[in-house]
Amino acid sequence: MDAIVMAGGIPKPDEPLYKYTQGISKALVDVAGKPMIQWVLNALSESNRIDSVTIIGLPEDSGVTCQKPLYCVPNQGGMLDNIVTGVDKVLENNPEAEYILTASSDIPGISSNMVDWLVDTAMQTQHDIYYGIVKRETMEARYPGANRTFTKLTDMHVCGADIHIAHKSMTTDPEHLAMWEELVGKRKSPLKQAASIGFLTLLLLLMGRLSLEGAVERVTKRLNITGRPIIWEHAEPAMDIDKPHQLEILRADLEAQAAV
Repeated sequence: MDAIVMAGGIPKPDEPLYKYTQGISKALVDVAGKPMIQWVLNALSESNRIDSVTIIGLPEDSGVTCQKPLYCVPNQGGMLDNIVTGVDKVLENNPEAEYILTASSDIPGISSNMVDWLVDTAMQTQHDIYYGIVKRETMEARYPGANRTFTKLTDMHVCGADIHIAHKSMTTDPEHLAMWEELVGKRKSPLKQAASIGFLTLLLLLMGRLSLEGAVERVTKRLNITGRPIIWEHAEPAMDIDKPHQLEILRADLEAQAAV
C-alpha cells in the first residue's frame, strides 16, 4: 500500500505552537532529537506493508529521509486539496493503487508494527473508508494529562486517530468532495461534524443517545459510502501534537524510550 503524510501546517503567530515553530513547518519541530515527521517516516520505512511515501507540504530539500521511495508535493493551501493532490500523485506513480494510507506528520509515537496492524486489519474487508478511533481509557492510560477532545457515544467515549485508509474513489469521485470539504473543515469539533450530517444526528449526540454503530450508519448513509471504524488498542495513532503540553509529553516519552 502507498502512503501519504500530511505536513502542510505552519502555525500562525496567534496559535499555541508558534513559539516552537517561529514560521517553519510544524512537521519539522524537534521531538527528541528528530524532526517530528521523521518519527512517522521511520515507522512507514520499517513497515512491511508500505511501498512508497508521498509527503504533502515539504520541499525535497527539507532533510527528512525514508527507506521507501519518497515523493514531495507542495502545500496546496487546504487539507482536502492536499489529500486530493496526494492521491493524484500516488496514482501517477502507481496507477494500480486501490487503497491509500493517509497519516498526519504530528503523531511521532507511532511504530511500524502499528502501521502493519492497521493495513492487515482494514484489508480483512472491503469498505470505502476505514476510520481509526481510540477509546478514552486507552488514551488516558497511555498519555495521562494529554487532554484530548472526546466524542461521547452511548457505548464509549472516543477520539479520532490521525492515520486512516481509504479507497482512491473517496477523492477521485466529485460526488464526495463537497461533503468531505465541509467535514474536514470541522474535524476539530465533533458537534459541528454531527450537524453537517444532519440535525437528528446532532440532537442524538447532544442527548447522549448515539452509539458507535448508529454514528457509522448515519455518516455512511449521508455520504453514500461504506465505512468501518477501526478501534485501536494503542493510543499513539491519536496522540497528535496540537498544543505545547502535548509536544512536551511526546518529547519526554520518546526521549525515555530512546534511553532504554
